[in-house]
Amino acid sequence: MRKLIVWNLMTLDGYFEGTKPWDIGFHTLVWGNDLEEFSRQQLGHECDLLVFGRKTYEGMAAYWTTAEEEDEIKTQMNGIAKICVSRSLTEATWNNTRLVHDPVMELTKLKQQPGKTIFIFGSAELVDSLLDAGLIDEIRLCLVPVVLGGGNPHFKPSGHSRPMALLEARPLENGGVILRYKVGAAA
Repeated sequence: MRKLIVWNLMTLDGYFEGTKPWDIGFHTLVWGNDLEEFSRQQLGHECDLLVFGRKTYEGMAAYWTTAEEEDEIKTQMNGIAKICVSRSLTEATWNNTRLVHDPVMELTKLKQQPGKTIFIFGSAELVDSLLDAGLIDEIRLCLVPVVLGGGNPHFKPSGHSRPMALLEARPLENGGVILRYKVGAAA
């Protein structure tokens, strides 16, 4: 059975973006050789499918299709199979992308098929709905050592707790920490 893993960068106060869409300048505080290598490992070896909510998809597509640097991560992002979850889009033009309107049904089916791990990048609202459906196996966060003071929270208020068990805590050279949690397991 394939795993469904969430990957995101998050500030100490719980935000994955600032007060405006794509306000992610705080990412530069932790980007370096070790986080770059971790990203290559996830994209190049662990996964064969990325899933995005519409907002994250539009931002990622705009960035990666026009990025000036020619490196392995750009090649991986543009080449890998992708799903865009949207009720409003009628087409997805980024290479190797297909639209999905019912993510719970689609990801339930995909998790049963052979293949590598499925990753969700960003997409906090989508992640919230998939957590409620019990489809997320693991959450990976890079905790960025900054208090942003406001923005878009990664975890949305839900009215109930979601127990998780720590699988790994890996400090980065620049003060960030990669945290891996198994979802649905008591600590």
